[in-house]
Amino acid sequence: MDVPAALSALAPRLSHAATTATGVRRLSGGASQETWAFDLDDGTPLILRRRPSGGSMSAAALPLSTEAALLAAVAPRGVPAPEVIHVCEPGDGLGEAYVMRRLSGETLGKRIVRDEAFAAIRPGLARRCGEVLAAIHTTPLEGLPPLNVSDAAGELARYETVYRQSGARRPVFEAAFRWLEERAPPPLERPMLVHGDFRNGNLMVSPQAGLVGVLDWELAHLGDPAEDLGWICVNSWRFGEWRRPVGGFGDYQDLLDGYAIAGGEPVSLGRLLFWQALGSLKWGVMCLMMYASFATGVDSSIERAMIGRRASETEIDLVLLMEQAA
Repeated sequence: MDVPAALSALAPRLSHAATTATGVRRLSGGASQETWAFDLDDGTPLILRRRPSGGSMSAAALPLSTEAALLAAVAPRGVPAPEVIHVCEPGDGLGEAYVMRRLSGETLGKRIVRDEAFAAIRPGLARRCGEVLAAIHTTPLEGLPPLNVSDAAGELARYETVYRQSGARRPVFEAAFRWLEERAPPPLERPMLVHGDFRNGNLMVSPQAGLVGVLDWELAHLGDPAEDLGWICVNSWRFGEWRRPVGGFGDYQDLLDGYAIAGGEPVSLGRLLFWQALGSLKWGVMCLMMYASFATGVDSSIERAMIGRRASETEIDLVLLMEQAA
C-alpha cells in the first residue's frame, strides 16, 4: 500500500487549505497497528493510526473506529487526548485507520522519570493522572460504541487459561492466582469506562505543560475503575524508579487524592493494590507468552526474548505484594 500517496490524495479533505501531505514517515510498527506522522502543506501536523493489511488483531483490541469514537467522547470531559479529524472510509485507500492531530511531548517512560527536563512537572504528575482517570471513568456511557465488560474474576480466569495452555509451572504464579482468586472483588453494578492500558509509556508528557496526551485506547472496556489505578502502579512501568509507585514519578496518595478531588468514586488503597497485583500477574503471563513466541521461532526479534526474561521481575513484585498484604 502506498500510504504517502493515499495521504496526499486525502489532504484536501483533512484541511480546506491543504493540497498534499508532506514528510510522511512511519514511527512504529507491529502486528496490530502502524503509526505514521505527516504534515499537510498548510502546516498542520497529523498522525495516521492504521491496521496494516493482513495484520492480526487481538481479541481484546478495539476496532479503530471505536478508538476514534472514544477519543471524541472523553475529550469534552477534560481528558488530554488527540483530536480525531477523520475516520477513514474504504475509498480513502488506507484500510482501517483514522487521522488525528499530532501532539508534542515525550512518551518514553525512562526519560519522563529520570530526565532533568521533567523534574519540575514530576511532583504533580501522579495527582494529574488521578484527575484524568476520574474524567475517563465518569464519561457517560450513553452514545458510546459497544464495549466488552470485564471484572476481576473474569480477568483472572482469562489469564489463568493462557498460563495453563503455555505449560509453564512457576510456583509464584500458582500462588498468586489462588491468592487473588480469594480476594477478587465482585463485579460492579455499574461498570465504568476503563482505559485498560493507562501507564507510563502510553502517556505523552511535556516538560512545560505536563500530561498532554493519553494514548493507545485499543484495550478500553467497561469494568472496575480501580483496574486503571492499579495498572499504572505496576512496578514494570516505573522504569527503575521503584520507590515511586505511580509510574515511577509519584505516590499512591497523590494519585488517589487527585482522583477523589476530580469526582472519582472513592477507591481504597487496598482495592488499588489488589488490581496492582493482578496487573503484575497479567504482565508476567504476557512476558511468558512473548518468550514462547521467540523460543518457538514465531517471532525471532530480540525484543521478545528480552521482554520474556522480565517474568522473573513480576514474580518478585508479586511476592512483595502478597507479603505486604499479610
